Amino acid sequence: MTTTLYSIIVEFVQIAVVLLAGPALAGWVRMLKCRMQGRTSAGVLQPYRDIMKLFVKDVVLAENASWIFRFTPYLVFGATVMAGAIIPVISTVLPSAPAADIIALVAIFAMARFFTALAGMDAGTAFGGMGSSREMTVATLAEPAMLMSVFTVSLVSGSTSLSQMAQVVTTNPLMLRPSLAFALLAFILIAVAETGRIPVDNPATHLELTMLHEAMTLEYSGRHLALIEWAKMIKLFLYAALGVALFFPWGIAGATPLWMLPAAVFYLAVKMAIVGAVIVLIETPLAKMRIFRVTEFLGMAFLFATIGMLSYFMLE
Repeated sequence: MTTTLYSIIVEFVQIAVVLLAGPALAGWVRMLKCRMQGRTSAGVLQPYRDIMKLFVKDVVLAENASWIFRFTPYLVFGATVMAGAIIPVISTVLPSAPAADIIALVAIFAMARFFTALAGMDAGTAFGGMGSSREMTVATLAEPAMLMSVFTVSLVSGSTSLSQMAQVVTTNPLMLRPSLAFALLAFILIAVAETGRIPVDNPATHLELTMLHEAMTLEYSGRHLALIEWAKMIKLFLYAALGVALFFPWGIAGATPLWMLPAAVFYLAVKMAIVGAVIVLIETPLAKMRIFRVTEFLGMAFLFATIGMLSYFMLE
């Protein structure tokens, strides 16, 4: 089998994994959180049922909604799937690996965020505009910290390509680098903010005065809301997969025989189960912070990322 054909097959398999694993991870986190809080869980498959239920419901549009409001769910879902095609989730041999790097990935997420904020304001509601304003505030602080964190890993690997980063970290012996330790801390804080998890945001509530991400999507319904919710679940999975690919890439397949892909999927499932358990352990004892403390939270992430980059030049 040629390398080109192998990479195309891997790409299709990876996109299928991304589409299916996003709701599975969300359901796993919800189930563990219910068990930790002594409540009955609906099960891991409940997000799939919610998405299917929303797809068969009618779409209700605001009277003054423009084409931006109707177009945004499809763009956000498409951009999220495109991001899933760039990140080495199960293999580093991807057709997009030579052209798409971490800068392209951040740009794709930024495009989805930009149109989501526009759609929040397009409906003309007070909560939509408030949510868009808060989202842009978080974005201006999270994106520079995200780039600084990943650039630290790129300095270690000598490339901004995600596949190259995963390959270099995999081939090097496992050892604690101060730069990667600080970059990992920064990445965890950024991922919490970007995916709307506690303590930055609470995805399980619709209390309008405290919402960030949810406020922009209050006016969506039907298949539009299904695409938004599905993309949100995939985004949580992609940030977890990105963290695994950058800092714990062992188990990700390379230029190996095609029959090794099931093993890579198995290792990915184990890692996602661990990530879900860590998310629950972090969120359960914490409460949502005040909106004015989010800037300090993300400022700390930028500080960790900067220290990680300085550590690379000074200590390594």
